Amino acid sequence: MRMRSVSGATFAAASVAILLSFVALPSSAQPGGRGGGANLDELAAMPTPRLANGKPDLTGSWGTASGGYRGAGGGMFRRCTPFQDNCMEWTNQSADYTFMHVSRQDPNRPLYKPEYWDKVQALDMWTNRDDPVMTCLPLGIPRQGPPRRIFHTDADITMFWSGGGDGGGGYNEFRMTPFSRTEHSENDAYAFSYFGVGVASWEGDTLVIESIGFSDETWLGRGGYFHTDQMKIIERYTRQGNTMVYEVTVEDPEVLVEPWVMNRRILSLSNNATIIAERGACTDVELGEVSSQWRH
Repeated sequence: MRMRSVSGATFAAASVAILLSFVALPSSAQPGGRGGGANLDELAAMPTPRLANGKPDLTGSWGTASGGYRGAGGGMFRRCTPFQDNCMEWTNQSADYTFMHVSRQDPNRPLYKPEYWDKVQALDMWTNRDDPVMTCLPLGIPRQGPPRRIFHTDADITMFWSGGGDGGGGYNEFRMTPFSRTEHSENDAYAFSYFGVGVASWEGDTLVIESIGFSDETWLGRGGYFHTDQMKIIERYTRQGNTMVYEVTVEDPEVLVEPWVMNRRILSLSNNATIIAERGACTDVELGEVSSQWRH
């Protein structure tokens, strides 16, 4: 199965950019943020900018400095296709990546009810056919990862995601969340959206966004980790100086034994503004012709 992208060059560049920003680094080699070559402790000790209402201002371009998936070695990004000669082959990705991808290796994985494990395994084995990323759908949250750029005001918060997350999949996306709403409406549960309908609140200096109304078309991560339209996601953003702690809890009592608390990530503020281009166009072709279980 092949996918045609109208903006292939733009997407490839975005994939490289997102790869570089999501590599976990030791604290001595953290991105400098406004502190130059400072480590995470020094960045966190810097003054935290605040809005007129006294809340931390989350505005900025952010990249993952540590945290996220664990357990995958070799700097794995994504496998080479038969038509590529410029991707990273030093770990023999064409053979190994299907087994080494971080969402399959990390011991912290969503725990499904026993009756759904066969479905998870079947989706994983046919991932080149069934993974929503192969049919040009958005990754959605939490699979898209933390936002790459944020614009924050007293009235609302706008978050932008770069393409290329989760091993090269996904496109540039955005979400706006107002602060005027204090609870979900009855209709929010039927929004059938990829990034959910969020309600924002504050727990001290931590911004909490609780989202419902998801489409069941997306996955939590590579490996067949599906969810239902009853999923609820709780995101927490805690800015400390020029760092931010990003935490996510996934609730889906329809299929999960318990809420999945994902590994937290520590983001650092970038020296340079991240420019996120228009979302690329994608068309899937030959999906019905898939006959092999060549996982990605």
